Amino acid sequence: MQTDAPASSRKNPWIKVLAVIAVVAIAIAAYFSFAAKKPAPDVTFTNLKGEKVSMESLRGKVVMVNFWATSCTTCIKEMPEMVETYNKYKDKGLDFYAVAMSYDPPNYVLNYTETRKLPFNVALDFKGDIAKSFGDVTLTPTTFVIDKKGNIIKRYIGEPNFAEVHQLIEKALAA
Repeated sequence: MQTDAPASSRKNPWIKVLAVIAVVAIAIAAYFSFAAKKPAPDVTFTNLKGEKVSMESLRGKVVMVNFWATSCTTCIKEMPEMVETYNKYKDKGLDFYAVAMSYDPPNYVLNYTETRKLPFNVALDFKGDIAKSFGDVTLTPTTFVIDKKGNIIKRYIGEPNFAEVHQLIEKALAA
């Protein structure tokens, strides 16, 4: 004699299908949220000469934004490589802004910039607004690479692998 199992023990095939659809939907949403490029904030840099440049005006160029401080040993260590990177790609469409942190005394920044003959724009972030706009940057060095459309394509915390940075810049310049 055969008895049917109670209804509660039978599995509804639609529940499995809906569960699979839900998992796939979550995976797709996660992929696109990580794959989507985040636009760089529309900040205005003021360089040491008092000239103002907005991120918006830099569209069409690949831009590196490096947050640094004269008191940061890693920042000072990586600065020659930053100069080399800028010099290598400046004529191909790279622009570069070294943003001194708000706690860095302006006279220290000016002295370092002049004695090392930094070839790129150095900006002071007096109130920390630029650092806040870039995701509340507090660790130095922190470097962002921004594509020609104004999207952040990579953020490096600490000294980056410059071979990787160069490959990324070359790819962004070619796009």
